[in-house]
Amino acid sequence: MEKRAFTSLKAEVSLLGFGCMRLPQLSKDKPDIDYELGQKMIDRAFERGVNYFDTAWMYHEGLSESFVGRALSKYPRESFYLATKMPSWLAESPAGVEKIFSEQLKKCKTGYFDFYLAHNLSRANFAKLRELGVYEFLAKKKEEGKIRRLGFSIHDNPETLEQVASAYPWEFAQIQLNYVDWETLDAKRQYEYLSGRGIPVIVMEPVRGGALASLNEKALAVLKKADPVASAASWAIRFAASLPNVLTVLSGMSNLEQVEDNLAAFDPFRPLSEAEHAVIKEAAAAYRASGTIPCSGCRYCMPCPVGVDIPRVFAIYNHYRALGETRMAPIVFRNTYTTLLEDEKAHNCADCGQCESHCPQGIKVPGFMKEIAAFAAAG
Repeated sequence: MEKRAFTSLKAEVSLLGFGCMRLPQLSKDKPDIDYELGQKMIDRAFERGVNYFDTAWMYHEGLSESFVGRALSKYPRESFYLATKMPSWLAESPAGVEKIFSEQLKKCKTGYFDFYLAHNLSRANFAKLRELGVYEFLAKKKEEGKIRRLGFSIHDNPETLEQVASAYPWEFAQIQLNYVDWETLDAKRQYEYLSGRGIPVIVMEPVRGGALASLNEKALAVLKKADPVASAASWAIRFAASLPNVLTVLSGMSNLEQVEDNLAAFDPFRPLSEAEHAVIKEAAAAYRASGTIPCSGCRYCMPCPVGVDIPRVFAIYNHYRALGETRMAPIVFRNTYTTLLEDEKAHNCADCGQCESHCPQGIKVPGFMKEIAAFAAAG
């Protein structure tokens, strides 16, 4: 497993990081984690050299940190890097920030965090962070040795990132970066800005919530023509890992097959060649042409006040769009859409806007719900 070392961080981190937002579940309808399978996945990744594990307070509706704490407790604490995040928007006071941090130490069964992030610093969340003095609190925890390296994560636009990055002496930053969002969300500008300031980058959503692992027919054909054996996901992982200011690429793995595929992409790791970059660019253009909705399945929009399963509705619709103009596409949509409970379907959307305000991608959720509801009704 290739490792990256930045002098400023005093850490040698595996180029592949284990993201714990999409762990295997006992049921697709509940956040409960399949501990037995999840442990096997952690063990396999650790065995092959993965030493960076990323979790957060919100992942799996609050269950991820406890799983990670239990799964990693069998290993010497100094043998891995543990990362989690402070959800400033959930704290009502400085005392609330303290309570969350203390609970995270307990859930993760640790006395310190190797990497700690101020979570999802949108403009609103950044304002809340400042209001509550969150950075100052975390800096104090760093002085106490309970945080070793302090950074932030962000899904917002380049302007907001620049405001956040310049406000405090952050040691690293975590951004959404993949070969589609390189242009679509201007991840290129964000990466270059952070690189210019000497801030190492941790990549999240390199496969765009799994969307770049299940491309439409035209985009997949581009990749298969260049390399008939490599998976679509491996192309996406390699794109992010080929950037020199990237410390680690987080992959939210959900089964052992994904673990093995990701490990294979790093054994040995081959940076993309100039010709392969051209292939990626062509595949990205074919993907964007399919008209999919840029949802990464992060579930920050949930729960919906009226019960709509927003990420699942988008996933079903995106799968339909990815199939292209084929006879089976609408049939597949109907068959899958009917698996949703009646309350979970798009036509129930009340246009309240709550989901839109929480969406890191800035998706106009109510508008898309109306579009999908109309499509479903049309049969």
